[in-house]
Amino acid sequence: MPHRQEGDRVAHGFPHRAAVGASITALYRRLSPDGVHRFPASVPAFEVALADDEDLHLGTQRVAGALVRHLRLPEARLVVSFRPMEHAAAVELTAGPEYFVELNDRFRTRRRDIGAALAHEIAHVLLHRLGLGFPGTAENEILTDVATTYLGAGWLLLDAYRRDGVESQKLGYLTPEEFGYVLAKRAEVFGEDPSPWFTSAVAYEAWTRGRAEAARERTAPPLAGAGWAEHRRYVWERRRGRAGEGAPYAFHDGSPATAVSFACPVCRQRLRIPTGRALRARCGVCATVLDCAG
Repeated sequence: MPHRQEGDRVAHGFPHRAAVGASITALYRRLSPDGVHRFPASVPAFEVALADDEDLHLGTQRVAGALVRHLRLPEARLVVSFRPMEHAAAVELTAGPEYFVELNDRFRTRRRDIGAALAHEIAHVLLHRLGLGFPGTAENEILTDVATTYLGAGWLLLDAYRRDGVESQKLGYLTPEEFGYVLAKRAEVFGEDPSPWFTSAVAYEAWTRGRAEAARERTAPPLAGAGWAEHRRYVWERRRGRAGEGAPYAFHDGSPATAVSFACPVCRQRLRIPTGRALRARCGVCATVLDCAG
């Protein structure tokens, strides 16, 4: 059920950092690394775009079918209708195989965003079938946005973010920068460059800010790729056994510290390794091998 924000009400930055990280971890835990890698390519724009002269209902069903196939739900049949409603869309979650999706009436004239609204609702179906969810409604919606994006359909939700003289709109529960961050996390794993897909200038800007945040995590101590200044601070804090405020790591077992914990830069699972020597650590959730300075 992607909600809609307009104008100055759009939140920015990374206020849902913990929930986003937990969602990525949960996705890897439930699907396994091999399962995540069954989604190597994002859904292409031509499969989820409606032409101006295309029948609205037939075109919407075609786009829904493309997203069902992309998210590997071949046994799911979607029946899509339009009606006046507060939210952008809603799905009735049942045992299947038939699911009923309702789209806000405004999409009758905003065809370009139908794919985005459908992607979120179909991801709800996928998570329902996987039995993957969090206790709270807000956390579940964040999980759905993260799953949609990480599995290759959520770039549509980010591209639906627009702010100009004609219209101002954002779909989804993540901020634009958080969508960009998750998209960057996916791009790192699959070697994608989503830059050419954006039709919205502000969506592209959010993608670049999210990409910068993801890049920062890849080069944070104790990872070997950390910059000189960051590594020097890390060594000093390791010797005293206490990390400074805002540090992406925590020390354990005395001063100097004998162990350090940090989040895997791929799946955000918390890892713990010994300090004081260079080593290679393998994440037990996403199987990524990390070069660490210790």
